[in-house]
Amino acid sequence: MGLHDHNYALTIRWTGNRGEGTSSYRAYSRDHDVAIPGLPVLKGSADPTFHGDRERYNPEQLLLAALAQCHMLSYLHVAVKHGVVVTDYTDEATGTMVVNRDGSGQFLSVTLHPRVTVADPGQVALAESLHHEANQVCFIARSVNFPVGHVPLTVVD
Repeated sequence: MGLHDHNYALTIRWTGNRGEGTSSYRAYSRDHDVAIPGLPVLKGSADPTFHGDRERYNPEQLLLAALAQCHMLSYLHVAVKHGVVVTDYTDEATGTMVVNRDGSGQFLSVTLHPRVTVADPGQVALAESLHHEANQVCFIARSVNFPVGHVPLTVVD
């Protein structure tokens, strides 16, 4: 194992049995709860394309969120290391998933669009270059088997 192992645990509880279980493809709901001790329960489902509830989070959205969150947190960390003062950060992340003929599927790519505001106009170029380093240390980006691209925009506070 690694130098500093970190272990995570949660409980997924399917809540979509309508009384017939999985007797047919449309007989059950895809609703489920994601329970992590000490945190609010996350209400999950499938993507509406796959008979899920559009008012609940789906795994594809959560994967995209995990990549965007991880990049942001990694970016803020490397900004501190390089003396770049970030005053605002937003990201309009997008992802592309394909469903194969056999019903399997996978993400083909994710593109992050971080908009970073920095305090010093002289650090715009440095701030933009830090996205590469952030990607190198982001645990989630390092764990997926598809490209995670970045289209950063850096502005001055």
